[in-house]
Amino acid sequence: MYNVRSDEPKYAFLWDKETKQTNCYGHDIEKSQEDSLLRNQSLNINGDDGVGENPNRYKQHGFYFNADNCIGCHACESACSEKNEVPSHLAFRSVGFVEGGSYPDYQRLNISMACNHCDDPVCLKGCPTRAYTKFAEYGAVLQDPDICFGCGYCTWVCPYNAPQLDPVKGQVSKCNMCVDRLEVGLKPACVAACLGNALDFGVVENIPENREQAKVSIPGFPTNEITHPNVRFQQTKNTQRDMVRVDGMPVKYHKQEDGNFKSTLDSKKHSAEKHWGIKKLLQSHENAHAIFTLCAQAVFGATMWLVFSDVFNFIPVSEAVSGLDSVTILLVLVMLIGYGLFKLSMHLGKPQFFYRGFYNLKFSPVSREIAGVSLFFTGLLMMLVVELTGLDLFSNIAYAVTVFGFLFGSYYMYKLYRIPARPFWNHWQTGSAFYGTAISLGSMLLGALLIILTGEVALISTFSAIALVGIIIESIGYIFHPVELKKTGEGQASHFEQTTTYGKTYTMRNMLLALNIICLPILVYLQDASLYFALLSVMLISSYLGRILFYAVVTPTTMPGAFFWKNNKFKEHAIETGLSDMPQMGVMAERHHKFDIGLLMDTIKQTTVKSAVSQIKAILRGG
Repeated sequence: MYNVRSDEPKYAFLWDKETKQTNCYGHDIEKSQEDSLLRNQSLNINGDDGVGENPNRYKQHGFYFNADNCIGCHACESACSEKNEVPSHLAFRSVGFVEGGSYPDYQRLNISMACNHCDDPVCLKGCPTRAYTKFAEYGAVLQDPDICFGCGYCTWVCPYNAPQLDPVKGQVSKCNMCVDRLEVGLKPACVAACLGNALDFGVVENIPENREQAKVSIPGFPTNEITHPNVRFQQTKNTQRDMVRVDGMPVKYHKQEDGNFKSTLDSKKHSAEKHWGIKKLLQSHENAHAIFTLCAQAVFGATMWLVFSDVFNFIPVSEAVSGLDSVTILLVLVMLIGYGLFKLSMHLGKPQFFYRGFYNLKFSPVSREIAGVSLFFTGLLMMLVVELTGLDLFSNIAYAVTVFGFLFGSYYMYKLYRIPARPFWNHWQTGSAFYGTAISLGSMLLGALLIILTGEVALISTFSAIALVGIIIESIGYIFHPVELKKTGEGQASHFEQTTTYGKTYTMRNMLLALNIICLPILVYLQDASLYFALLSVMLISSYLGRILFYAVVTPTTMPGAFFWKNNKFKEHAIETGLSDMPQMGVMAERHHKFDIGLLMDTIKQTTVKSAVSQIKAILRGG
């Protein structure tokens, strides 16, 4: 347990006596009834099996932040990082700020934020490895970095940037509410260290002494409707009409008639001049996701062609795909989706633990996507085996597995991007893009394989017509998407980035889509193989550009950063100029430890056989 100093100051101790029964969201503050078997169990902190004597141990606790008092000294950050041994490029608690007005009426509003230990923790539901647990003790949401395999999905879904993905260790960690201190009656380290008495902590909805408000939002704080966070604010000083972020995100906060602030576009952050941004796109950390989704969706579409052509006896395709040609096509499809799965796995922080992605099928759309795609991959392999062995008796089973895997996997491939904290993705356009790509690329891919293997061009009309349908579906989504984005500042910021920083690439993608829509009907009549492959190339380029833009321009609803810390624009500058090599900058270039043959070979070359074996075992354990 945590050792309480003999000279511990009075303000460092918890102060709650009476508490309310429900919070402002209508949820029970009591997290465990007195007769529950969950009570009086040890949290086994540092191997200690003791149980804390806090009378409010099973009540939801939360942070209280008085923005009027915060002076931006960062003592809370330092105390948290020191206690939890947080590396310099991460921070469980960070201080950002928004500002408004100009001299002499300039105003800065500091915001200190860590994990809010929400009533509805989306990180817990989203995590595929079940690394998160919502404890009855103090209502703490705790995360186990050793279970995490570094997919980073929790960092996507959290609106408050609480989970921290370490690109060096390849795992996520976050604020643990200092439950070891709570067990002995002390407040979290960040609260005890606060110089201006801006941070406090206790049972949620309890207002500290000499305080008068317990608001659920302040300027710069994302909506509380997504997760029902357990943090309360006081901010009584009058603010400017517009409060601006000082980080690189083109978002500001506009005061409404009711006094609340709404995020909106801040187009003055950078020039509206259009650029290509190709280098940034190609260096994007999410390239693996772009490659995987495109590979998977193309194979989805091509495989469904094969299945339904055989089941519904579509003779032109079923006759063309037979014998050795069928085996070759299935083999290509298996290799293509296998490559996508490999890229996705190697994108993980700890790829050797990829199998943990199946752990949270009950809640996580990531786990369900992985399960569905794996089932589809299994069905595809079964179809290949049936073709190789001639066991047609099992073909219907293989088809059933493949179709179910497609329906389940493709739905959750779409569903996992419907993230309220990322408005650019949270639109049906994501589904129209994914399924449109499956229809268009899948049709063109199968047609290309048939032309190469058989030289038959008669089916070009059919495949081109269906591909046109897919392109139109995708394009309709792109037309309606900007209209939806106008509803939030983060959505507007994403579209602004798309049309400025990547404006020329965005225009090129749209022109290529238009070219396909114009030329595919011509191809239906001409049935020309050369034009077919030219349009397939155009489609591949437009699909890749559209997909990597999808990942690159998304603006999350995160907390404001500062000039250097939590500022993506400074991060880019630091990596480009070499400042990221200086640990005091708090910036790390995006990199992960990779589990691959090269790592094993280097290990064997540099050590004796005996020590090599022990190091390889450590690698397999994630060391």
